[in-house]
Amino acid sequence: MTERTNAPALLEMRDISKTFGASKALSHVNLTVHAGEVHALMGENGAGKSTLTKIVAGAVSPTSGEMLLDGKTMVFAAPKDALTAGIAMVYQENSLVPALTVAQNIFLGRESFFNRMRGINIAAQQFLQSLNFGVDPTATVASLGAAQRQMVEIARAVRQKARIIIFDEPTASLTPEEKHHFFGLMRRLKKAGVSIIFISHALEEALQHADRITVLRDGAHIATDLAKNFDRDKVIRAMVGRTLSGEIYGSADEREPRKRGRKVLSVQNLSMGSLVRNTSFSVFAGPVTGKFGLIGSGRTETAKIISGVLKRDMFHGGEIKLEGKTVRYRVPQPAVQDGIVYVTEDRKIEGFFETMSIGNNINIGAMATKGSIASVVNMAEMRRLAKQWIEALKVKAINGDARVIELSGGNQQKVVIAKALVQKPKLIIFDEPTRGVDVGAIVEIHQFINQLADDGLAVIVISSYLPEVMNISDRILVTRQGKVVEEFTAREATEERIMYAAVH
Repeated sequence: MTERTNAPALLEMRDISKTFGASKALSHVNLTVHAGEVHALMGENGAGKSTLTKIVAGAVSPTSGEMLLDGKTMVFAAPKDALTAGIAMVYQENSLVPALTVAQNIFLGRESFFNRMRGINIAAQQFLQSLNFGVDPTATVASLGAAQRQMVEIARAVRQKARIIIFDEPTASLTPEEKHHFFGLMRRLKKAGVSIIFISHALEEALQHADRITVLRDGAHIATDLAKNFDRDKVIRAMVGRTLSGEIYGSADEREPRKRGRKVLSVQNLSMGSLVRNTSFSVFAGPVTGKFGLIGSGRTETAKIISGVLKRDMFHGGEIKLEGKTVRYRVPQPAVQDGIVYVTEDRKIEGFFETMSIGNNINIGAMATKGSIASVVNMAEMRRLAKQWIEALKVKAINGDARVIELSGGNQQKVVIAKALVQKPKLIIFDEPTRGVDVGAIVEIHQFINQLADDGLAVIVISSYLPEVMNISDRILVTRQGKVVEEFTAREATEERIMYAAVH
């Protein structure tokens, strides 16, 4: 992209600080965004990125500092004030109304006095097609997957014709093709003079698509420069104070692949409607089995059938064997009791109880292994478990009584993992374990997954990010159109071979 640093300053954040109780989220941060500029905001979870952008969008008020728009001081009491001023935000957390249709969500708050659903549906369909987003405008949001919900969020923000659009992890749920369309849309918006602030943990996205990059660390401004003056190591060094490139996505050639232990799981001709079609594979103790496939390839649905979240076809649904014993789960609890645990890709919706404490969430995981959850909670045991897993997974929290909603994304993910591991599984399935997680937490989560495999557990890691799959896996299964179509050893695999198998 072409730098637009000579353009006038549209937005200025001067000496912005924000405290929540005794915790300081931002400390004297400065940020300037020019007209028609794509500005990437980088940093670890907890660095202050979301807090800063929520101040811009009117969702959070700064404790001190000044915000200027077109050179005029602005004070927003609510997001609607920011929207009136031409600032829209697409949040990482879904903000759609589940019971309404896609079309109704896109037009929500900007409806005409008299509305005909047919007219709204046609207008929404035309608008979605202009963005290259394949979403049915008549579908309810509750029926959509994470990627399609993200598209609706983006479409709603673009339709508001804002002068500044903030995207918080906009591509986390999108396929490579959908990402291509999104960045094409971003270029068109930039050409039309719209300024874009986007938060992403995918360093390549910022380096390739941003004009400038700002890095925050521990609530403080560390660096701002043209994207062309950064590289991967420089960004990471600014984010965490040291380089981690080799630790995150090193080469599989640098380590000896783990040897196969006993066969823990055998899947034969598993089917569920059109999503999972006669897929067969095995999983062994010891090696990490990576699964790669585009959205819609059946990778997540297969994992959910294995763990009892979804039901396979009643007739001709195939067979699942756990350590040689045929099993068929209709709900997750029997699977958990047998030693199968699934760590969901959508931690905010399915992974934890956000208003409960860390200790309560982990304790609920422990209670799931019992025959009934209707048992008396041992507070001392709950605090012991919380302390044990906070230390084991390096969860950054004051103590086990902290509410999960107060944690950063990376620490929330660690709580979800702790909630799963306290169940003492034989087979653990990680679905997108580092989605929306910063580079420091990625390293820690990868190290923990590797330790589980070294300890002899059967581990499956599902990821849509090829460098992650190639780095962490000892063997890689590629899914397409509902079934496993190819298997590679870590040393055989290349990005080209894996992607070719996934799309052809």
